[in-house]
Amino acid sequence: MVTEICEGVYWVGVVDWALRHFHGYELSTPRGSTYNSYLIKDEKTVLVDTVWGPFADEFLANVREVVDPAAIDIVVANHAESDHSGGLPAIMRHCPEATVVVSKRGAESVPGHYHQDWNFKVVGTGDKINIGQHELVFVEAPMLHWPDSMFTYLAGKNLLMPNDAFGQHYATDKRFNDEVDQHELYEEALRYYANILTPFSEMVIKKIDEVLALGLPVDMIAPSHGVIWRDDPLQIVEKYKEWAAQKGEQRAVILYDTMWQGTRLMAEAVGAGLAAEGVPYKIFYAPVAERNQVLTEIFRAKAVVVGSPTVNRGYISTLGTYMEDLRGLGFKNKVGAAFGSYGWSGEAVKIIEEHLERCKITVAAPGVRAKWQPTADDLAACAELGREVARAVKGA
Repeated sequence: MVTEICEGVYWVGVVDWALRHFHGYELSTPRGSTYNSYLIKDEKTVLVDTVWGPFADEFLANVREVVDPAAIDIVVANHAESDHSGGLPAIMRHCPEATVVVSKRGAESVPGHYHQDWNFKVVGTGDKINIGQHELVFVEAPMLHWPDSMFTYLAGKNLLMPNDAFGQHYATDKRFNDEVDQHELYEEALRYYANILTPFSEMVIKKIDEVLALGLPVDMIAPSHGVIWRDDPLQIVEKYKEWAAQKGEQRAVILYDTMWQGTRLMAEAVGAGLAAEGVPYKIFYAPVAERNQVLTEIFRAKAVVVGSPTVNRGYISTLGTYMEDLRGLGFKNKVGAAFGSYGWSGEAVKIIEEHLERCKITVAAPGVRAKWQPTADDLAACAELGREVARAVKGA
């Protein structure tokens, strides 16, 4: 249903209740998502972002509730990824002479997706377009989270439309942050940041400082996924600054797989050691854990402890994706450790430790290996490993 979010500005997006995976199968979306598009009626009619292509018909129907699509003068493409730009071909068939506003890098990515000779206008930070009583102001936001990303600000309405920044994969019948469950909202906002924006944390801080330095009043932040921040909108900006600092909480994640339960017993003993030092922890069994939840918990925590039996002279394959995530997401300010059981060669613990170091995760204590099933002494060593990790967490 179309919603007027402020006078003359309409949400014409789509709620995707059924979505459960995003970026292919890279990201889980247990609460679905929205594809937010905003229509501005002034002397000129402006559309800011579109929706994912499969929802183009529903999107066009929403636009028609407000204006004839042929009346659109300007289409702003803040970012070329298909969940935002997928509706461009459909809308441009109705307004082929409309100006398509893109960032400098968007001048490459949008045509690269659609191979259409639309009437492109390239803008940079500080550029403005007068649309009648109001102006559009543009802020380039490279790597939040693509090189082509930018923010659009509607002067006079104090409305910031930052595309992927400050969003959540969160399907709801409500449009605003003050109308939804706050626990759910922040759970999804954190999951979004941890799994998508973590690698760009330094740029997040710089960009937030740059936007604030412009002195633009912000009464509402309308991202391209999830709900719109109208109640104390800068609360999510402050959270982004906090998350980007990656200070972490005094807590730990234990991630393991096992073949015959020996490594599971070791994981539980590590947890007992952490608890003995007053550090809370969560244990995740890699084959059945929800990957993005695990990564969100690792993002929150100061420590990650990884356990694996040795299989084919390495760690078990179910941990491979997580190990690559640790590298790719570039978590900072964390300590780690390794443990595992083995029967013959026993290389897994050393390989995990080496990988943690490559990920710039400080190994807090030497790993524990148990041959065959762990003995009482092995489990005591695991508990001590947990205590050492806990002391590193509290001393960090």
